[in-house]
Amino acid sequence: MIPILFKIGPFNVYSYGLMLGIAFLLGGYVVSIELKRKKINPDLAAGITTLAVLFGIVGAKLLFLIENWSEFVQRPLAMAFSGGGLTWYGGLVVAIIAVYLYLKAKKAPLLKVWDAIGLGLMIAYGVGRIGCHLSGDGDYGFPTNLPWGTNYEKGLYPPSRAFESFPEITSQYPGGVVPDSTPLHPTPVYELLLSIVGFLILWRLRKRGFPDGTLFMFYLMLASVFRFGIEFLRLNPRVLVGLSEAQFISSIVFFIGLFGVIYLQRKKESTT
Repeated sequence: MIPILFKIGPFNVYSYGLMLGIAFLLGGYVVSIELKRKKINPDLAAGITTLAVLFGIVGAKLLFLIENWSEFVQRPLAMAFSGGGLTWYGGLVVAIIAVYLYLKAKKAPLLKVWDAIGLGLMIAYGVGRIGCHLSGDGDYGFPTNLPWGTNYEKGLYPPSRAFESFPEITSQYPGGVVPDSTPLHPTPVYELLLSIVGFLILWRLRKRGFPDGTLFMFYLMLASVFRFGIEFLRLNPRVLVGLSEAQFISSIVFFIGLFGVIYLQRKKESTT
């Protein structure tokens, strides 16, 4: 892993921060070209991207701190200002609220713009996950013997520490400690690949004549299905019936998207 890609004088260029920046820029670019296709002011994309960066990071950090409250209380400053420790769904919710208020203030056609945002979010998420992979911040999977199993021993969050709360895994190793060099499922890479697949699906569907807003609902459904599935391989605590917190949230998001599709379709049929 390469947490620090290179240095410019006394400054470190971190792989996570760089990939996160590229992700937002790429997502903003996709939004802008889609707005242009819809004959909506593409300059809105800059405001959307800025708000998504600021409030997305704040929301992701807040949810992470809430999830790890006991540890946060013990070392609040270190956790609050650390480079890692971001929970995606927290960022998504807070960013959506901020962008919604921005679009309302700009009197933009909300549903058309949200469809464009869904495209940008899908690809941006995958690129951002490469930052997690390169930095080795703990967003990886369980041990594997597959040929692409990845060694994260040089990452920010070594496996020996990450697996401490997984006795079903640690019990398989001498002394109850998972060696840092243990090959693990590179789940951030899996998420990149799934995001590319999801983006291509949405890209093909964007001109199919669905009611405005439907494409964003499809995004919610695809993203939640991908995250639900990847959690079976990912290093996250199980909270109930063998499922993680992210899987329960994914289920809620999926049904929000499903009900959204049904509502928008019925609304279109009632007006025709």
